[in-house]
Amino acid sequence: MKKLKLGYAPTRRFVFSAEDAFKYKVMIRQKIESFGMDIDIVDLEGINEEGLLYDDHINADLIIERFKREDVDAVFFPHCNFGTEDTVARVGKALGKPVLLWGPRDEAPLEDGMRLRDTQCGLFATGKVLRRFKVPFTYVTNSRVDDPVFERGFTNFVAAANVVRHFSKLRILQIGPRPSSFWTMICSEGELLERFGIEIHPITLVDIQLRTKKIESGTSAELSAAIDYIKEKLDYSEVTEGDVRRIAALKVAMKQFALQTGSSAIAIQCWSSLQDAMGIMPCLANAILTDEQIPVTCETDIHGAISSIMAQAATMNTAPTFFADLTIRHPENPNGELLFHCGNFPVSLSVEDKPRLRKHFLFDDHAPGTHEGQIRGGDMTITRFDGDNGEYQLFLGRAKGIEGPYTRGSYVWVEVNDWPLWEERLVKGPYVHHAIGIHANAIPALYEACNYIPGLTADPVDPTEQQIQSWLRGGSL
Repeated sequence: MKKLKLGYAPTRRFVFSAEDAFKYKVMIRQKIESFGMDIDIVDLEGINEEGLLYDDHINADLIIERFKREDVDAVFFPHCNFGTEDTVARVGKALGKPVLLWGPRDEAPLEDGMRLRDTQCGLFATGKVLRRFKVPFTYVTNSRVDDPVFERGFTNFVAAANVVRHFSKLRILQIGPRPSSFWTMICSEGELLERFGIEIHPITLVDIQLRTKKIESGTSAELSAAIDYIKEKLDYSEVTEGDVRRIAALKVAMKQFALQTGSSAIAIQCWSSLQDAMGIMPCLANAILTDEQIPVTCETDIHGAISSIMAQAATMNTAPTFFADLTIRHPENPNGELLFHCGNFPVSLSVEDKPRLRKHFLFDDHAPGTHEGQIRGGDMTITRFDGDNGEYQLFLGRAKGIEGPYTRGSYVWVEVNDWPLWEERLVKGPYVHHAIGIHANAIPALYEACNYIPGLTADPVDPTEQQIQSWLRGGSL
């Protein structure tokens, strides 16, 4: 997967110390590299003698040209002294990418009363001009280079920019129409394209059936690898060797279609025509692909697929999502809830060494293909992109795994801060009974990403918007 590219454009102003600005340019670059984020940094070296942005329109044009040529995904303008606000704004406006504004805290004035940088003053100026240019930006509190609030703000900004870049280039492979009885899965393909640039690439169940049959009858390395994975990772004693082969072939077929169409995620009509046509459930295939960072959502849930891409991008694609029904309340815990689906949660999340590959427990055909068992608990983010009546929101909440009774399918019991509040927010919408879980604190990055996605409003239930903003300024959640 292509790394996120960050444009590094440190800025100074001519009336303050050029030497001190250069020193901070180097110091800040070393600090952000020490954070260990897997990103590429595109700097200004060679554009001028200093590798700094200052009040020179020719340099501004060269900076814009370089960042466009390198196709940067976001731009960081550290103010190494007061900075040059008009040039920063011109570059930010020309690129149209997420912008990070921050500067290191100033030292005390020298003994003679002179000041070397006046960074904070420059930040006020640049913020105003960015607003004049209608450039959305992220601001991190004026702080020292080694201050934890700088690391927190920088890494959260990069994660938010990663959400934006995946969202803005999103194409979803739709396999089959939604199940006819699931009106909740109605979405507007035209509106998603017009509002957000999200593309849907539909194929039919016949397409996936024919491709799966062809792969199943062959001897490809992809098929062999998928079969070996299933046999190594799962207890498949309840199904036949033929079932394993067909499930593996379906997984390979789905991945091939995703890669060929440039799709980042898949939404599949998982029942019941597929069982009639192929005799299997796609749940395990969905689980394996989701573990491979191609999230698959059931019941042709397009908005769920969008939610999955956003959530995994908020972790810099280091954690898999899981697609769940919000199902029933915990029998004893008033703030407990069951996150469940038929058998599609990623295998890597299982609490068992050998989770079971089973036949579906609800449908009359009892087709094989469900990956059943409990997944691990711990801290999680629960999120959902959804909309109706032309308005779109991103639900954000945190949960923690708890003990609960055994149930069939893929599942985990969770506790939230105030389930009745969650329930009311979810029922009143624009949400449905599906949500995305991820074992990470993705909320601040997803919240910040909404700043750069016109038409999408962050809807945090826990923590609140005020708590997220306080955390970004150095507080606790």
